[in-house]
Amino acid sequence: MKNIITFIAMILGFFMFIGLYLVTVLVPDTLGDILVVVGSYVSVLLFGYGITYFAALIGKPLRQHDEEIYLVLKAEKKRQKEHLELIASENYVSRPVLKVTGSVLTNKYAEGYPGRRYYGGCENVDAIETIAIERAKQLFNAKFANVQPHSGSQANSAAYRALLNIGDVVLGMSLEDGGHLTHGHKMSFSGQDYVFYSYHVGTDGFIDYEEVRRLAREVKPKLIVAGASAYPRKIDFAKFREIADEVGAYLMVDMAHIAGLVAAGYHQNPIDYAHIVTSTTHKTLRGPRGGIILTNDEKIAKKVNQTVFPGIQGGPLMHVIAAKAVSFLEAMQPEFKEYIAQVVKNANILAEELKIRGYRLISGGTDNHLVLVDVKSKTGMTGKECEALLEKVNITCNKNTIPHETEKPAYASGIRLGTPALTTRGMKEKEMVEIAGMIDEVLTHPSDEALHREIKKRVVKLAQKFPTHPHFEHIQ
Repeated sequence: MKNIITFIAMILGFFMFIGLYLVTVLVPDTLGDILVVVGSYVSVLLFGYGITYFAALIGKPLRQHDEEIYLVLKAEKKRQKEHLELIASENYVSRPVLKVTGSVLTNKYAEGYPGRRYYGGCENVDAIETIAIERAKQLFNAKFANVQPHSGSQANSAAYRALLNIGDVVLGMSLEDGGHLTHGHKMSFSGQDYVFYSYHVGTDGFIDYEEVRRLAREVKPKLIVAGASAYPRKIDFAKFREIADEVGAYLMVDMAHIAGLVAAGYHQNPIDYAHIVTSTTHKTLRGPRGGIILTNDEKIAKKVNQTVFPGIQGGPLMHVIAAKAVSFLEAMQPEFKEYIAQVVKNANILAEELKIRGYRLISGGTDNHLVLVDVKSKTGMTGKECEALLEKVNITCNKNTIPHETEKPAYASGIRLGTPALTTRGMKEKEMVEIAGMIDEVLTHPSDEALHREIKKRVVKLAQKFPTHPHFEHIQ
């Protein structure tokens, strides 16, 4: 209401000033002079008040500018500080990444590619995107990179469209065995636009490469997709390429979850084997939410560029691309390799501690950043129930399907735990032992409210010892 009244005052002041000009023409000199002096004073006050108010509004802290959003943002800041984040696909970006994501670059439209834009004034964003491309190529030892995809799903969509026609046959990992929705699930565009067949893990929880070979020979796919969203073991990309070559298929690797491990040298680099590689830029890579596409094939690179724009996207998010560039530089530093080494150590300790406490782990352990736990076999509860119980004590994770799933995906029999975010906060092996113990206490005493309150206090106390990042303090 105050904004409306102020706006009206500003408009009245403006038109009063215009009216005064007419007074000087129509009214006798003496009376006209008096009206002009008084009227000018009033009009300037009204107009000035309006301008000053709106100028101040623009420069106000968020709390005064938009209290509703401020309060929710403040609550999220508190949640991130006081919860133990074990969702494998989440992390905390650095202060520079966060700052660039919220920079003036969000104002700039830049359809096209560096040097070939459909808008003027793109000299600076051209430089930024070029830097991002070059850093992505250097980080992953690739010849070509597209940094414009808004997400991993967009990157996968572009890769499919660059290599396939609607209705082509594709072989991808089953969702319940650790794959991703975009690897052929019927609810995804991938399963609707293409004919997907799924490969699985064996009884040991490892990818059954002989099944992959048998299926590839049988269905003769045009594309084989390697990569996962809930697979705790290393993937043999060389073996996948061998199978792809045998049946004349393209090989695509979705390294979204392990990109940070690849960048740090803790996982085989898929660019050495795949025709095309897609990834997100968050998760273990610790950048902004977004996607990238890599290849060493110039023809495929040209198709990818055409598919991303104008094929499936319009203007790129230049503020996010700049943040990607910053995160790529961060991933080139020696400290990042140390960080990833600790991520893997932490995941292994967490896995071993849960095994000691009687939990069945899919594949028996982990080689990377995540642990897939069959909670139903020990607790009798679904993954959904366990997720909710842990959330009550400020431990955040997600329910997850497991191989040979007996529950619906919305309930699942497992939970997925990841160590990237906690490792970013500085937690190490000692903390993983403590966290595994608290997880077990909660899940084995689902009705003990007093225990839950006590564990929540312990969780908050632990979290407060390891700040997320000082960049959260900028919220005013």
